[in-house]
Amino acid sequence: MEEVRESSAWVALNATHVTIDSSGIEKVVEQMKKSIPKVEWDYEGIHYFDNGPLTVQYLFVLDALNFCFWPDKDLNYDQLAMGLKEAFLSDKSAFDADRLQKYTGPQLRELLKWPRPLPLEEERVRLLHEVGFELERSFEGKASKLVESCGKSAVKLVALVTRHFPGFRDHSVYKGHQVFLYKRAQIFASDLWGAFKGQGYGEFNDISSITMFADYIVPAVLQQLGVLKYSSTLASTIEASSEIGAGTEEEVELRACSIYAVERMRELLSIKSGKQVLSVELDLWLWSVGVQCPSLQHHRTLSIYY
Repeated sequence: MEEVRESSAWVALNATHVTIDSSGIEKVVEQMKKSIPKVEWDYEGIHYFDNGPLTVQYLFVLDALNFCFWPDKDLNYDQLAMGLKEAFLSDKSAFDADRLQKYTGPQLRELLKWPRPLPLEEERVRLLHEVGFELERSFEGKASKLVESCGKSAVKLVALVTRHFPGFRDHSVYKGHQVFLYKRAQIFASDLWGAFKGQGYGEFNDISSITMFADYIVPAVLQQLGVLKYSSTLASTIEASSEIGAGTEEEVELRACSIYAVERMRELLSIKSGKQVLSVELDLWLWSVGVQCPSLQHHRTLSIYY
């Protein structure tokens, strides 16, 4: 994902509100180099998996809805993944392309067994409709056909997803430059790779091309680790739990600088350990650290992209 790496590097070099601390990177890498942390995909046991095309359908629906949990303090990713899993186990046609196009907000809530309106509920329903429509139009209704058409290339899969499904086109304009972030499109490739353990639908010959997934948890963990530094204004905004607008300089910097910082961590860790290190593995470790820290203060942005 060179466009993600290059545009994020440009943001990092021109950032006003977020800086990357090289000494912070070196300290973290020094601590990690002897024992690179590995976190198993689905270590919590919350995902549906049957080693076949239904798993691909489940993961694509999950990643279409994997954004913006923070406005409801009781809602998180685990509840989404588990809710969809339980719905799928009780009705294997729940995510058929024609049904995805018909869900309403209350029906989605019922599917997830959630007692009140979901954050950005109308957008979630719209994206389900989009996924169902385009899968039916271009991929015989099956996300597995989408994956089969990428020729075992994660980069090509991300390109196909962002070409066919506008809701995955996660990019911004920053100081006159186009910035590509592609969190949910990349995480779909990563989820396949993790779920299928690099085999079958999860076999990609270029998984190392995928970057970390810029959300609101990992930047906060990087800041806690001393890798990212915030301006006093940005730090105060986050501490006050004030909302940061989507597409603002601050928001783009938080996400793009996280990508660039993890890339630098990966490069240095590979050199010091003498082993290949994947950004997807570092992301899963950083994210798992963050979700286990209830006091973690993260930025708050209403967005369909993360």
